[in-house]
Amino acid sequence: MVIERIQTPADVKALPRADLDELAREIRDMLVVTCSRNGGHLAPNLGVVELTIALHRVLNLPADRLLWDVSHQTYVHKLLTGRRDRFHTLRAGGGISGFAMRSESEYDAFGAGHASTSVSAALGMAVARDLAGGRESVVAVIGDGALTGGLAYEALNNAGQLPSSFIVVLNDNEMSIAPNVGAISSYLSVLRSKPLANFAREKAKDVLGHMPFGGTARKALASAEVAAMRFVAPAEKTAVIFEELGFRYMGPFDGHNIDTLVDAFETAVHVGGPVLVHVRTIKGKGYEPAEKDARTFHGVSGAFDVENGKLEIKPDARPTYSDAFASALGEVAAKDERIIAITAAMPDGTKLSKFAKAFPNRFFDVGIAEAHAVCFAAGAAASGMKPVCAIYSTFLQRAYDQIVHDVCVQNLPVVFCMDRAGLVGDDGPTHMGLYDIAYLRTLPNMLVLAPRNEDELLPMLEFALDQNGPVAIRYPRGSSNGRHHSPIAPIVAGRSEVLRRGKGVALVALGNTVDVALDAYDLLASGEFGRSDALPTVVNARFAKPVDGALLDDLAKDHELIITLEEHALAGGFGSAVVESVCDRGLRVAVERIGVPDILVQHDSQAAQRARFGLSAESVAERVARSLGGETIRATRPFTL
Repeated sequence: MVIERIQTPADVKALPRADLDELAREIRDMLVVTCSRNGGHLAPNLGVVELTIALHRVLNLPADRLLWDVSHQTYVHKLLTGRRDRFHTLRAGGGISGFAMRSESEYDAFGAGHASTSVSAALGMAVARDLAGGRESVVAVIGDGALTGGLAYEALNNAGQLPSSFIVVLNDNEMSIAPNVGAISSYLSVLRSKPLANFAREKAKDVLGHMPFGGTARKALASAEVAAMRFVAPAEKTAVIFEELGFRYMGPFDGHNIDTLVDAFETAVHVGGPVLVHVRTIKGKGYEPAEKDARTFHGVSGAFDVENGKLEIKPDARPTYSDAFASALGEVAAKDERIIAITAAMPDGTKLSKFAKAFPNRFFDVGIAEAHAVCFAAGAAASGMKPVCAIYSTFLQRAYDQIVHDVCVQNLPVVFCMDRAGLVGDDGPTHMGLYDIAYLRTLPNMLVLAPRNEDELLPMLEFALDQNGPVAIRYPRGSSNGRHHSPIAPIVAGRSEVLRRGKGVALVALGNTVDVALDAYDLLASGEFGRSDALPTVVNARFAKPVDGALLDDLAKDHELIITLEEHALAGGFGSAVVESVCDRGLRVAVERIGVPDILVQHDSQAAQRARFGLSAESVAERVARSLGGETIRATRPFTL
């Protein structure tokens, strides 16, 4: 196999041209087989096979710097940079990451997990190179979907003012996760259809290239290039925007023609200043199921059948929190026409695609632009609407300033529904939803809730929409365990719910960790950890802000210890809020916190991550048993951080 001869990019450069197409085929086979077992971002990687090969053939890596926006499309890059033998461990605990990581390889010049960052980082590297007197090439690969993010334009704008040479490769596949939206998408569609404009411009350059190059002549050259483009398509948008930002525009090129790409990149490397190379690719290229359904195969969370592309659905699969949110939002929106739904390029992941079909005029996908999504929601709220912003916890971080200034300072009724709050599993540290309580609970006017199971989402959403200020509801990836159903008590601001009455120790749990607390209670009641008559009180906290101070007063009367549980960073999290409240109220009760310590959580299964941090029923039961003086008779691994 050709791929067995590849250990470094130098091996790609040394391959005979005749072997490159076979290399591309073998890479696609490995991508499909590995993702069919491990899950992962299949379609984006299938679309950049030739693009990645061409870049490795032209650049001198790792001396040259290659950056990938979002970086979930770096599987091919990993295969060509010495990680083929470990590729079967992709996204598995202890295996290689599904994203670029500087700690993983010298060929990963810059880590990423969120969109629209690569141009900024590449420009910073280019300026650093110039100041150090270096000569290496710097290349940023960015998708057309990431061009909906404002950070990309801030970088493009800055780059045009600087003399630094670097290359931006625009990987245009007409999609982010879902199809792209907005004026930029429409603009790029014109560029795709106007190769004649670019041909005419190049001819104009050939003629004008013989002009003497004084300052006036240079200006005339630039004006003539623009005039040539406008002559070809005077009534339509052309590549003027990139040229006027200070970039040399090249393209669009066929992103699956290796020879064309190699020629384009070799030319771009020798052009001074910033260059933008526009490349057209097909998401899912080479695997029919992914080409037909690039949305499903953008990020596959589980296994699938290679032969037909059918996803393997576990027979016991339960509806997820995301499913419950979609149903709840549809139910409340049917009763109130003021409710609108907003997302940032995630209609499928947030399950808002269901809302979009039912209420198309009240659904808004703003693209990969979380800051705009929040400010847009604030404007709608200020005009009498009831906006629901459904954004993953990790992505809402990108809109923090808007949450503070545009929503909380003005006390506007925006509801934030934060999916993937907590441990997310195999996507790794850039996608963990472990910081939202800390970055929200300090804000005046903000309420923060977490449902213990899917059934609690509807009443919490109804509560949130009835408030006259901002409310955030956080819920995890996946489902609750489904073992603990009970009637849902009314949601009252800042009030918790006591689910089991015990003594001595109280388990005060937030969100999905309530299941862990109830499972621990059942284990203790079974006698597996010694005395079955010494049982803890179990509390469903419901609110991370405000903390139920009245309940803490009550618990302090006949409990010596409160143990808080949360799927969040311990620093600044729910447990910290409880400690602060206990201290402020002068209560004489000890508090221990179970959650995620001050580390970056690497990719693994959610179950493994929870077990590692003591968020398992066995670990909690053992901790309670020790506190209550019972004899631990069940062998368990010691709890360590």
